[in-house]
Amino acid sequence: MELYDVVIVGAGQAGCTTATQLRALGFDGTILLIGEESAPPYQRPPLSKGRLRATAEPAPLELRPVSVYGDEHIELRLGSRVDTVDTDRRFVGLADGTRIGWHRLVLATGAAPRIPALPGTHLSQVHVLRDLDDADRLAAAVGPGRRLVVVGGGYLGLEAAASARGMKTDVTVVEAQDQILARVASSEVASFLERYHQSHGVRIRLQSQVEAFEHAGDGQTAVVRMADGAHLECDAVLLAVGASPRVVLARQAGLACQGGIPVDLRGATGVPDVYAVGDATVRPMPPDGRRMRLESVQSANEQARNAAADICGVPPRPQETPWFWSDQYDLKIQIAGLRADADAAVVRGDPRGPGFAVFHLKGERLRAVEAVNAPRDFALGRKFISEGVHVSAHTLADPATPLRDAVLTAGGSVPG
Repeated sequence: MELYDVVIVGAGQAGCTTATQLRALGFDGTILLIGEESAPPYQRPPLSKGRLRATAEPAPLELRPVSVYGDEHIELRLGSRVDTVDTDRRFVGLADGTRIGWHRLVLATGAAPRIPALPGTHLSQVHVLRDLDDADRLAAAVGPGRRLVVVGGGYLGLEAAASARGMKTDVTVVEAQDQILARVASSEVASFLERYHQSHGVRIRLQSQVEAFEHAGDGQTAVVRMADGAHLECDAVLLAVGASPRVVLARQAGLACQGGIPVDLRGATGVPDVYAVGDATVRPMPPDGRRMRLESVQSANEQARNAAADICGVPPRPQETPWFWSDQYDLKIQIAGLRADADAAVVRGDPRGPGFAVFHLKGERLRAVEAVNAPRDFALGRKFISEGVHVSAHTLADPATPLRDAVLTAGGSVPG
């Protein structure tokens, strides 16, 4: 049985960053990075954007040039699925029967698209969007004269809708809630984006429940049967109703997983020498340490760096303010912080058009900022959150006053 100092299960953003960060910190032991897909580690955010819109050779998505893994002595084992974790005897078992021993194990297993329990999700016209193959299949199904129904009005669904419209696809978004982005955006941002998509020809059906997916009469197209009796005929359906953490291996390792793999700020689990990073984890979040599962590149990278630091015996970096982004049409939506405990929202700029921000406060502390084509508001808001400064809601709301003047007390320097 082969034996490695560190075995990383999952070759996505978190797994790849863990491996390369170990080397950056001077780790000289053996590293094995195992991935289910045959492609070298790649970026996932472009899958709902540029990868769908590409009309010529798609832009490369690799997280690192392939040569880096050889240069850094990181062994890549692609096209391999781990189906067993034994923490007593310290090995992982591959689907082909191979056993691989480890001194430290990092689970970077990610999340899988959530499939609703509805008839017809197996039809060839019904798609999900999580990996390269998914993106390529969906890209082949959209284009001029094609019809796409997106089930789910979250960021992934809206990004795919915008990309499909860019390919002159007829697009309908179906959302069960009374607004798009119901769980993740303020009403101001959600309302703006709803209007913006509609101005680009997207039909949005709110408070709409899907009952089933069926073949149309020609056998080549599909019908989305709605609870209100409507039948939406289309060439493709995209299921964009969230993702579930992949925790099967973590449970085999003896971890009690509720909503994800529980970890601390170092990425350590409750099992000695077993770490977990990325979309599959539930982690403490600032400012109060509440535990959450975040699907973001920033969170994956931060956890990977902290796990690598712990393995190398060096202090972790200070905890970062979470941040996210979404590209739709000519819009850049940027979010920093978490608004779960905010008790007030302040709008800066005109939410009827691009170039505004929504600041979420708890008392005089800024908890989150949502910026639409307002990069400076995003950058300063993120800095205010990180430094814990007190801010004036009145000044935040006045676009004629420099945003830096919103700071009430000295809690750290702010850009000029």
